[in-house]
Amino acid sequence: MKLVIDTDPGIDDAMAIFYAAAAPEIDLIGLTTVFGNVTTPIATRNALRLVEAAGLNIPVAAGADQPLMLPPFPPSSQVHGDQGFGAIPAADPRGTPDAQNAVDFLSQVTREHPGEITVCAIGPLTNIAMVLQKDPDFTRNVSQIVIMGGSIEEGGNITPDAEANIYHDPHAADVVMASGANVVLVGLDVTHMILCTPRDFAAIADRAPRLGGMLGDMAEFYLAFYKSVGKFDGCSLHDPAAVIACTHPELFDIRDMVISVDCEGSTAGRTITAQNLDRSAIQVCMDVKSDAVKQLFLDRLALLD
Repeated sequence: MKLVIDTDPGIDDAMAIFYAAAAPEIDLIGLTTVFGNVTTPIATRNALRLVEAAGLNIPVAAGADQPLMLPPFPPSSQVHGDQGFGAIPAADPRGTPDAQNAVDFLSQVTREHPGEITVCAIGPLTNIAMVLQKDPDFTRNVSQIVIMGGSIEEGGNITPDAEANIYHDPHAADVVMASGANVVLVGLDVTHMILCTPRDFAAIADRAPRLGGMLGDMAEFYLAFYKSVGKFDGCSLHDPAAVIACTHPELFDIRDMVISVDCEGSTAGRTITAQNLDRSAIQVCMDVKSDAVKQLFLDRLALLD
């Protein structure tokens, strides 16, 4: 599968990108960056660091630095650290961003490979909404858009109602839900079921000392955040689950639903079912074979080094 990841790295973004780099069934052909866990310049720098660490020679295209209609949000430094990789300090990559911005890159690469490319969006959906608005052919050129975001029954993780990626640009999320593209939503209903423990990260580092060890160092900060909010049994594999859903949909219970996004008020960012809307259904993951997904994650990461 040809895959582009739209990302705001971010610790679990790093897990997802390294997973994609290691998975033999994935041909990772590029990254696009967006604000969210960090600012877009830091996200772009971090994405370049990750592809270099993984030995990948792929483009990294910088994208939107604020939501479509809302003012900018502060980064999630309490979750991912000031530089995005927990306690790992900032470092400049050797490479530079692609000459194209994220929107133009997504438009061009899907035109060049119509029906072949999956876009996995694991940050706010601003870039995806912008390419849908700019390129009327993107909806049919892209094979599928797999999103880490949203929640139907689980409740939110940044407000009582909203998951963070959707909350950080609800207007963009609603554009994507209404687009008619082949959209798959991998939200908190399933990602909260898949937990990675300190012992799991130690095993990854043991099997892949260089890159697995890098993830283990990042995860210390991430796990400490989870403990600070009362979750002592590990961290959720949010972004890796979305990448795994791209290639292993059989591990998820996927249901067709018409989805809209609240864009204002106290429930902004809430994803809700709305059968009366004149829009196509998307596919929503509502259950997961969590042990199988986690084992796949651990097995693929063992191939990193």
